[in-house]
This record gives sequence, structure tokens and C-alpha cells, in this order.
Amino acid sequence: MRRHPGIKDVAALAQVSIKTVSRVVNGEGSVLPATRERVERSVIELGYVPNGSARILKSGVGDAVGVVVDTIADPFFASLVSVIEDRALRAGMGVLFASTGLDAARERDQLLRLAGQQVRGIILVPVAENHEYLERYRASTPIVMVDRHMEGYDSVVVDDVDATKAAVADLIRIGHRRIAFVGYDAALSTIRSRHGAYQETLVEHGIALDPRLAPPSPAEIFDTRLTTLGLFDLQEPPTAIFAANLRAGIGVADALHGSGRTHVALISFGDFSLAHLLTPAVSCIDHDAYRIGNVAIERLLHLINTPGTLPQRIVLATERLERGSGEIPGPAPAMAESA
Repeated sequence: MRRHPGIKDVAALAQVSIKTVSRVVNGEGSVLPATRERVERSVIELGYVPNGSARILKSGVGDAVGVVVDTIADPFFASLVSVIEDRALRAGMGVLFASTGLDAARERDQLLRLAGQQVRGIILVPVAENHEYLERYRASTPIVMVDRHMEGYDSVVVDDVDATKAAVADLIRIGHRRIAFVGYDAALSTIRSRHGAYQETLVEHGIALDPRLAPPSPAEIFDTRLTTLGLFDLQEPPTAIFAANLRAGIGVADALHGSGRTHVALISFGDFSLAHLLTPAVSCIDHDAYRIGNVAIERLLHLINTPGTLPQRIVLATERLERGSGEIPGPAPAMAESA
């Protein structure tokens, strides 16, 4: 049987003392920010869950909330986790982190481990479509979904469809007809919604769908960079690109700038570091991790303090940051030949 990672494993990976790991896990403030971040990354990478048995036996309930995200390496989720931790600590609770790696089986293992630790509640960025196995825990452990909605659960999401449709419509308005969708990972419900909105907008404006402009691809930096470069092998390459998420936005921007194709318009669903420093700077749909995280933890605290509350789907507005790349006009219409 495979041994579960312990506090010594976390300390070794983070290159700190066991006492420092204990301070971070227990939410104590006497740890330097850089050290705390290193320990938290190690906790998530190893899937470490502290042994809270003694504390639970004493109080009858754990004193922490669980947070499960795709990966802490994603700047959006790193910010989300930081906000949730700050608010939870102010409420007198620690935070246990875990990551899914976008793997449904791993998500199940992480959630059952947290539930077994008797956390007060869980904030989850879901991967799997089915969470029936959590039903027996829900009476004592409220769950708030973030970024992706699951029917029957509380959730905090953004207006994926409206934001995407508005962005694609604006690209059409400024003359683009060959608009690509990069990062089409159908395994993610948010990206399925954005892709559907992209298609609907093209059809509404009388533009025929071309599946070659929206090839299936993991919505990751390396994959979307290769996908973007491949689009320019088409006989009619795109003049504009909509990136499906933050990581796709980085991959597309890297491909365009690295290949000297900065004349191609780009809008990314998600802002990223240094996007504003490129030339042209990257236009994006910004879904504020700070706001989403605050709303999610406040909702979870409400559910903890008010059992029996009916599930609520909270939809937050996004903001379009127009920086230049998304405002590059499409090619001028070809002039009709003289008779």
C-alpha cells in the first residue's frame, strides 16, 4: 500500500523545518510570505493532509476549510487561494489546500480526504461531472463550487457566455471574419460554454463555422502555442484569435510575438502577468480572482453558520480590458474588379 505523505515529506520538499510546516498548516502568522508560499506549494504537490485527529476529538469538529483547485501554478487560482486563506484566517479558521491536476479520480481522492478530516466546509473548482459520493457529507460539510457551476450546489461563477459573445461580436464589428478559438478543451464546462458562445456569435453574424479555426486542444500554454502556430498553415489563416482561458492567452501571445504576427488581433479570457507590457498589450476579459474568492468564502461562511440554506448560483460580471491587441482592425474588404 502506498504511504500517504507526511509532514516530514513536506518539510523536505520545501526545504524548511517540520515546525515551519506546522505553523503554515495551522495558519500561524509568524512565517515569511516566501517561505509560506513554498510550503503551500509543497503541500499541494504532495497531496498532504495534516492529521487533525487530536483537535477533532477535542472540539468535535475541525477548525479549517478545504480548498481544491486545478493547480496552484495557475496565477488565477494562486490568487484565489490567497484571498480565501486571508478571509478564513480572519474568521478563526485554517485552510487545507489540495489540487486536482484536472483529474476526476484525483479530485475524488482529495475531497474524500478533506471530508475525512472533518473540515468545516469546502471550496471546490470542480473537474468531474458527478459528485454524488459527496451527498453523505453535505449535511455537515457545505460545499461552494467556484468558476464552474454544478446543479444542486452553491456556486460562484462569471458570465462566460455574455462576455465571450460581446468580445467576438466586437472582433466582427471591426472587420474580422476569420476568428479562431484557441484552447478548446471540451472537458472543461467553462470552455465548452465559451466555445458555444463563440459559435453562436459567428452564426448570428452570418459567418460560416470552420472547425479548423477551433481545433481541440488542452487549454495549456505549450499546447495552445503549438495550436496557434498551426493555424497559420491554413490556406486562409485567422486574422483574430479568442483565447479560451488565461493559460491559452499566454500560449497564443507567445506564439504571435515569437513568430512576428502581432498584426493578428487577440482577446484572452483571463488576464496574465506582463500582458500589459507587450506591444501591442493584450486585451482581455478580466474575471477578478480577488472578488470571486471573497464572494466564495463569504458564501461558505454563511452556509457554515446557517445550515439548511438553499443552494444559490452567484454570477459575477467581468470587465473587458481594452489594451490594443483586441482592437486591431480586420483586413480591408477586397475591392471589386472593374468591369
